[in-house]
Amino acid sequence: MKTKTEAKIQQEIVQHYRFNYYKKGLIFSVPNERAGGYLAMKGPLLTGLLSGVSDLIVVEETRVLFVEVKTAIGRQSEKQKKFENNIKSLGYKYHLVRSLEDFIKIIS
Repeated sequence: MKTKTEAKIQQEIVQHYRFNYYKKGLIFSVPNERAGGYLAMKGPLLTGLLSGVSDLIVVEETRVLFVEVKTAIGRQSEKQKKFENNIKSLGYKYHLVRSLEDFIKIIS
């Protein structure tokens, strides 16, 4: 059985949320990977890039969730762990999910 990529898991999560919870809130990704071009020339601080930001953010009327997507064997980087700690210290929920099923458990 072929293992799903983080990108595929993230796509499934976004599609599921937008189909089932479209009236409840918003889900969006943060393109936080430095791919060169403008960011490489001007630097991440000028554009607001923050290393370690979660892959997805869910905004609803009564809560905001930060969701990091990993494969079954994926691990958080040190910058991702630092971001998680910062988010939790501010009183928000941060979740590491490895499948659509993991996401459904936290969003329900």
